[in-house]
Amino acid sequence: MARQDIPIPREVYQQSLRALLGPITPLLDDPSISEILVNGPQQIYIERSGKLEDSGQQFDDPSDLMSAAQGIAQFVGRTISSEYPRLDARLPDGSRVHIILPPAARDGIHIAIRKFSQSKLTIEQLITWGSITEEAVEFLRATVSHKKNIIVAGGTGSGKTSLLNVLSTLITPDERIIVIEDSSELQLQQPHVVYLEAHPGDLKGKGKITIKELFWSSMRLRPDRMIIGELRGGEALDLIQAMTSGHGGSMSTTHATYPDDTLRRIETMALMSDVLIPHAVLREQVASAIQIVIQTSRFNDGSRGITHISEVQGLEGTKYILKHCFLMENQHSAEPHERKLVATGYTPDL
Repeated sequence: MARQDIPIPREVYQQSLRALLGPITPLLDDPSISEILVNGPQQIYIERSGKLEDSGQQFDDPSDLMSAAQGIAQFVGRTISSEYPRLDARLPDGSRVHIILPPAARDGIHIAIRKFSQSKLTIEQLITWGSITEEAVEFLRATVSHKKNIIVAGGTGSGKTSLLNVLSTLITPDERIIVIEDSSELQLQQPHVVYLEAHPGDLKGKGKITIKELFWSSMRLRPDRMIIGELRGGEALDLIQAMTSGHGGSMSTTHATYPDDTLRRIETMALMSDVLIPHAVLREQVASAIQIVIQTSRFNDGSRGITHISEVQGLEGTKYILKHCFLMENQHSAEPHERKLVATGYTPDL
């Protein structure tokens, strides 16, 4: 009689993985820690309240750290080695992980873990923390209600994804939302959400599913809105074309410092697409597709906040025209209480 393999329960894999993670495990269990940065076996940093500090934790030796990296890879059905030295994955609690090994990393194994928040961030919390004002919330509520296309931009750790989650609470519960992500992070609080996630495929590329392919699937899944976790490359063109073809109310995030930088960055990413499009035509499409840019920032004291809420009004020659609806006063102040998001007096015609 042929031998039959008995599948190992996922819970057993999770327990084994926690054991392999060793000194990282208590850091994952600490709700005050938002990020874990492993720089070799002897140095593990954490981010707490927006500030980096040494955790005091260590692996016993490099082989233990390698076992942790390989355990993460095995949990997601992938391989990490000197031949395949980079890995994006998620831990059982949803935390996002990136691992990089030599020869891609000169000085050893590095692991970065962006922890998955178990609590749902609310608008009321953002107001209490001073990250946004009630007046700005009402403005954003109107833009979401009128299905304006919104881009949330900012640097790493500036709260882009968290803000996008909060913005989703302003969507009416009767709408069908399609979420497309490279690695699932969004936790929308609406009842009718379809989550799509890209997949890197096996070592030979078999089973690979790209963001572009998910875009085409989403168009056939009857979305009322499409939300893209983060724009990183040529998929920006697909989003722009979706925004200009009747799919209003789309939202996404990207890395940029100021609202005008955001538009130029999206333009540059769209040029990475395999679809050839004249630069002037692309710029016109970007100006037409994106209507609101929300800029976030992480300040020197570790706090996060919105610095700009701006309307895109089109083009003047080759230059994007932006009108700021809200700006943060004294955003470079070292005193948090001196920073405040205020209305500029300009109100767009929604």
